[in-house]
Amino acid sequence: MTRLAILADIHGNLPALEAVLNDLAQFKVDQVVVAGDVVNWGPFSAPVLERVTREGWPVIRGNNEFYLLDYNTPRAPAEWKDLGQWPMLPWLHRQLNGRWQNVVAAWPDALSLRFADAPPIRVVHGSPRSPWESIHWTNSDEEITAMLAGVEETTVVAGHTHLIMNRTVGPWRILNPGTAGIPLDGRVSSVSYMLLESDAAGWRPTWRRVEYDLEPVLAEFERLGFVEECGVVGRLVIAEYQTARLNLLPFLRWRAACCPDAPFSPELLDPFAKINKWDYTPHAYHVNC
Repeated sequence: MTRLAILADIHGNLPALEAVLNDLAQFKVDQVVVAGDVVNWGPFSAPVLERVTREGWPVIRGNNEFYLLDYNTPRAPAEWKDLGQWPMLPWLHRQLNGRWQNVVAAWPDALSLRFADAPPIRVVHGSPRSPWESIHWTNSDEEITAMLAGVEETTVVAGHTHLIMNRTVGPWRILNPGTAGIPLDGRVSSVSYMLLESDAAGWRPTWRRVEYDLEPVLAEFERLGFVEECGVVGRLVIAEYQTARLNLLPFLRWRAACCPDAPFSPELLDPFAKINKWDYTPHAYHVNC
């Protein structure tokens, strides 16, 4: 029997990663695989990279790794120049200080795991088409079929959404381990990972929920001057940790709909706080309400 541990979306949250690894220590696993988004959002990107690379685990790039690799290059989208909306790009680069780009640059975008006692597994971050594309439990079968077109592996592991998922569409079983860094399902300070065990039927998943101490994360944000440097975005990111709910995306949707010409300033946070955020939150995240 082969046993794997799948982590995703650590997002520079070292206390959460350490809590996950402490829980994982009780299980004998043959391999730990990381499905992208090791860095950014959290304040410990460098220590998390150090831990992940020291362990020698297979890791793929998520969309947040592209923030590291493509910012200030010709590959960067034009909108990344708006530092009001994208202040975390220079912040991330300063945190890593040029040390990790060549390491992350060599990570693959996907993995095909081929163990002898169970079917092959395709590991992606978002979808096989893009690390920015989400496979949600709310997607139709037709939408998911289009995203997985051409994938030969019948088990697909995807992260990116931060939401646990176990769904079968056509020949594929799609599994999401959730997030080992920043929960977005309303369960504050409760991160997750997935164990996969091979058996006669294929792969048997088990999800583990692990509590961690949020206070060191908030203290490190304060020590680094995160809010002072990242302004509105910094406040909204911290709110996501404190509430385990999306805040930045609803804010961007609300601003685009209601005041698209308003400057990216803290004055917008007061009216934003008074709206019904569910109106601007993707339905997939209306869980544990």
